[in-house]
Amino acid sequence: MDLSGFLYKISIWTIPVLFAITLHEVAHGWMARCFGDRTAEMLGRLSLNPLRHIDPIGTVLVPGILLAIGGPLVGWAKPVPIATKVLRNPRWSVTLVALAGPLANFAMAIVWCLVFAAVVRVRGNETVVGWIVRMADAGIVVNVILGLFNMLPVPPLDGGRVLTGLLPSAWGARIEKFEPFLLVLVLGLSALGLLGWLFNPALRAMGRVINALIGAQA
Repeated sequence: MDLSGFLYKISIWTIPVLFAITLHEVAHGWMARCFGDRTAEMLGRLSLNPLRHIDPIGTVLVPGILLAIGGPLVGWAKPVPIATKVLRNPRWSVTLVALAGPLANFAMAIVWCLVFAAVVRVRGNETVVGWIVRMADAGIVVNVILGLFNMLPVPPLDGGRVLTGLLPSAWGARIEKFEPFLLVLVLGLSALGLLGWLFNPALRAMGRVINALIGAQA
């Protein structure tokens, strides 16, 4: 890929990625605050400023390399700190806090579908319209993948937190001992493109949503 092509891809993906990781983490912190934990709020992590959530490796280096080589976009942000001991009804609140991030991503995917459907009907500068359409498409992809990836029942992903929260404490503690190995395994499978069975049906569903929206506007 030449430099201009790479910079164009960066311009398309930067805003969707920053929104995806920022609102994902803010959703965790907001839900935790609803159950009595103000840790994220006190540390300034309920801010919509992406700089408060960026992890230099997971948000910048790894996605940048994968984007340059044409690999699947995988990355992460700094986790929002959660003080589980102060949460009301911690067994269930931990589960809801974990679910909040992926649900925020699925909601954003729908918003980007609305943007996509609206922009393709706009008559204007083809270059600008095409750029926004590609950005909306990137927003759908990154949010669907981030949401589904985090729902995998593997600690420390959100789905793993849900799993360990629902299981008896002794079982959850045993699973958490394997966190580093399980995470490396899942990241490896994703980087090799072996999780398409999980992502592709959801992306096709988003395509049907867009088609329905465009049809409704016709």
